[in-house]
Amino acid sequence: MKIFRFVFFFSICLALFYFLNYSYQDNPAVGPLLSPHHGFLQNAEKDSINLPSTIFSDKLSGNVSVSFDEILIPHIQSEKHTDAYFAFGYITAHHRLWQMDFYSRLVFGRLSEVLGERALDFDRLNRRIGLPMMTRDFHERVQKDEALKSILQAYTDGVNAYIAQLAPRDYPIEFKLLNYKPEKWSTLKSCMSYALLSNTLSRGESDLENTNARVILGDSLFNVLFPEQLGNLSPVIPSEREWSFDPKLFAEKKEEFPYSMPRRTIEKQNPLNGSNNFVVDGSKSKTGYPLFANEPDLQLTAPSIWYASHIQTPDVNVMGVTVPGTPITLIGFNDSIAWGVTNSPRDQVDWYNVTFRNNERSEYRYNDQWFKCEKEVETFYVKNSKTFYDTIVYVHHGPVVYDRNYLGEGEMNNYAMRWEAHREATTFKAMYQLNIADNLADYEEALKYFSGPPQNVLFASQNGDIALRLPGNFPIKYKDQGKYLMNGSKPSHEAKKYIPFDHEMYQYGSDRGFLSSANQHPVNDTYPYYVYANRFEYYRGRRINERLESIKKVTVDEMKRLQHDNYNYVASEILPILLEVIDSSSLLPKHFQYLETLSSWDYFNNPDERAPSIFEMWQDHIYDFMWDEFDTISVAIDKPNTYVTHYLIRNFDSLPFYDRLETNEVVEDRQQLITSAYLSAIDSLDSWKLVNDEDYTWAKFKNTSVNHLLGLAPFNTDNINIGGNHSIVNAASKNHGPSWRMVVELDPKGVVGHGVYPGSQSGNPGNPLFGHMIDEWADGTYFPLKLDSLSNQEISYTVSFQSK
Repeated sequence: MKIFRFVFFFSICLALFYFLNYSYQDNPAVGPLLSPHHGFLQNAEKDSINLPSTIFSDKLSGNVSVSFDEILIPHIQSEKHTDAYFAFGYITAHHRLWQMDFYSRLVFGRLSEVLGERALDFDRLNRRIGLPMMTRDFHERVQKDEALKSILQAYTDGVNAYIAQLAPRDYPIEFKLLNYKPEKWSTLKSCMSYALLSNTLSRGESDLENTNARVILGDSLFNVLFPEQLGNLSPVIPSEREWSFDPKLFAEKKEEFPYSMPRRTIEKQNPLNGSNNFVVDGSKSKTGYPLFANEPDLQLTAPSIWYASHIQTPDVNVMGVTVPGTPITLIGFNDSIAWGVTNSPRDQVDWYNVTFRNNERSEYRYNDQWFKCEKEVETFYVKNSKTFYDTIVYVHHGPVVYDRNYLGEGEMNNYAMRWEAHREATTFKAMYQLNIADNLADYEEALKYFSGPPQNVLFASQNGDIALRLPGNFPIKYKDQGKYLMNGSKPSHEAKKYIPFDHEMYQYGSDRGFLSSANQHPVNDTYPYYVYANRFEYYRGRRINERLESIKKVTVDEMKRLQHDNYNYVASEILPILLEVIDSSSLLPKHFQYLETLSSWDYFNNPDERAPSIFEMWQDHIYDFMWDEFDTISVAIDKPNTYVTHYLIRNFDSLPFYDRLETNEVVEDRQQLITSAYLSAIDSLDSWKLVNDEDYTWAKFKNTSVNHLLGLAPFNTDNINIGGNHSIVNAASKNHGPSWRMVVELDPKGVVGHGVYPGSQSGNPGNPLFGHMIDEWADGTYFPLKLDSLSNQEISYTVSFQSK
């Protein structure tokens, strides 16, 4: 019996040991994760800063002092430029090492190495559209600039110094969950943010969808449903702007574009990605000097996409945010100027139909000749699976993204991608020159090197100047060029020259006393060059401009309030029509109760209001009912946007699109569509209330959330008490919103900043300050951003970096 018990329990121990130390599919081995010496318990930090007071390195030539303020922003001071960036790399890695690794793997198409097969298609897409190629080319260009090269090398040395002193027990929790270890950092990886941000901000296009829609709808109806300009534009560049240059134009072409009908297209950038920025000059501000505000609206993630810092050397005194892994401050201010960016959704991607000579795909047709293709075999090491190989063919336009191996539907579709982000880029040089700029002339000189992604770069200086410029690489195109799939064999379908810098859109100063941008149309039709994008913003820019026009003297607090403005411009334009047109004879008493709530609403999407929830549900049902015909189309196609939808409803009593497909016996008009959508919306809202405890206040209904990059629920923050929504200045929707809020006072006596973002400097869920700024971000609280010396009360911890 004793022997039996021994064998029995020994077998259990062996089985348990095997189970705890075996990694099944993409899941980590549980044993190491539970180890008290190496596992997740080691990531629980008692203090918000877990660094020694003194750090030694033989890479340093002098000393560096790093003082952390109350929200863990490092204030890095050094007499040596490279020493400061060494410390910056070390501190950033301490706070965000896993995130840096994740972004690097994303850009280089290597996520499947740690996530397994679920990430393979995503990796394939990122390599096919050229993110690794862009980063390598960008790095090669940076290496030619001695100042940038030295900064990148020092930063990289700092990151690697941090990695070198890590033991497995010190690895960030995500490394342990995914059962892998940090790699050595490189200057190449520090160039990844150009591809990362270009992919996020400049890849929006609908060329193939437009081509399909044009075939199905015809030109006339297509132009009605997908107009290039419509309604009250309130463009970025004020409409009164006159253009005095002679444009370098080309004659319009009348050639037919090749028609092809792809059923699926690659994943595009999120349409909610956008931003707001605005500045008032001294004549408009109560202080008598410029006030500046910027907020990039992006996906809300944990860790945050941004990392804040302050670097002070004899060469630079800059504070702001950058993408972790990138040493250059991308949005911020120094002791003379402030700058910020919003996305300018210009068309930067064109697709070309490629004709190969044969199945070998070694030659392609161009200008009635056959030209050699280039091929590259991409190798994907997939966790717990076989190595995968993918051949990418390159023509002179760019990579052939769609082919027989990827969304090409056999041999039917071969589409090459020309993306302006593939061109030689010098954006790091532009941003670094802004870091050290003193005045308007420096700003303009810096933006000569800004190659993309296209941004509305706003500026203010201590000496009173304000400016806005839209720099980047913009091909000179004739009308409709790049709007549809183009013929890759015809040179006439290619744009070969670019808009000169002096012809790009800009505005220095303003008779209104302010400048602003919010992803709307950049300019009206008086601008002589063809400007196209598949999606502009129609609401936020108008609200910002109207608010700034209405305030006689703007204060810092009013700049902050405007960033948190919850006015629903969409509802203000369409809801009165809906309430007027709805057929009240079809409603029950409960329906009238909801209508009463809507009728008394002031159009503010405040978190405790119920009307926004009703309106949003009603609007969504109207949109779905009106465009249900598009759901039956078997090829890739877009639906008209919200602004066009509401424009048609406001102006037409009868349209074929009002008729719903599922009601064969009835041909609906506008009133019937609006009424049936309302009844269906209330049923859906009632169902939602049953599941969610009857509380349908806007914040609860919207459920703005900050989600971990891996979707790890325990590290998410849900049900954030914030108003707003997409198309509202406070653009906090469910998973997108203001990822960084900054207001800067350009006081001649000293520049002062205020900032907050929905997260924390530390990316460690075990840190006591993890996610600690989310509540302040939601309720409109800002933290001080100071360039001068910190008082003892503001310093939470100090680290000294010293040379060995």
